[in-house]
Amino acid sequence: MSYLFHTFCYNPLYNGLIALLAVFPWMDAGVAVIIFTILVKLALFPISKKAVRTQLLMKEIQKDIEEIKKKSGGNKQEEAQKTMALYKEKGINPFSGIFLMLIQLPIIFALYFIFWKGGLPIVDSSLLYSFIPVPTAVNMHFLGFLDITKTSIVVAALAAISQFYQIRLAMPAMPAVKGKIGEGSFKDELARSMSVQMKYVLPVFVFIGAYNLPSVVGIYWITSNLFAIGQELYMRKIHKKPSDTKNNQPVVNK
Repeated sequence: MSYLFHTFCYNPLYNGLIALLAVFPWMDAGVAVIIFTILVKLALFPISKKAVRTQLLMKEIQKDIEEIKKKSGGNKQEEAQKTMALYKEKGINPFSGIFLMLIQLPIIFALYFIFWKGGLPIVDSSLLYSFIPVPTAVNMHFLGFLDITKTSIVVAALAAISQFYQIRLAMPAMPAVKGKIGEGSFKDELARSMSVQMKYVLPVFVFIGAYNLPSVVGIYWITSNLFAIGQELYMRKIHKKPSDTKNNQPVVNK
């Protein structure tokens, strides 16, 4: 498994980053990380676009799913059948987003390990392909003032903030709690708890991780989160709700 990971993910991406630094010697490593992360994310965009589209469709039918739960009256089999029928009617594969994310995970991990354990400014020439030149020198001072081999509380804070907004934008809004706390089903309470933890706890862990690692990792996190936010906003803009396309006729004011 390690051999496959390095052969098909880590080594190609490492060579791509080093090639970028070799072709553009004026570029510092921080700028190279930003550009390279964006290039990889753009290459993955056709895959991630489908996952985001699935998330948007799932958000649209959230109220319909809640209505099915109410009408089913606790009958889990009926609820599951009606929910799957709704997915089929709307053309949604609820598992496609998970599958597409699993495809991206090895690449995401490879990028993370490159920026964490890549060894820059020292280049591991044993990993380079024969046609990749070795940079004469690697500037590790981002924009001339931030040493990305050291920790930075500012970079860590920006990584946490961008992570918070990325999760807030991507996750569907949880339905409001009606009645007293604890009256909802265990499934609803668990989903709400997971939503709160993802939204507020994960950014804290990102801050702690980014603060205890070289700031180059934080720069990667920030770039990745900002790209994900931009991708979400772009998909929302081009995505048309089923109700918008159902009747393709202009509205006439009476």
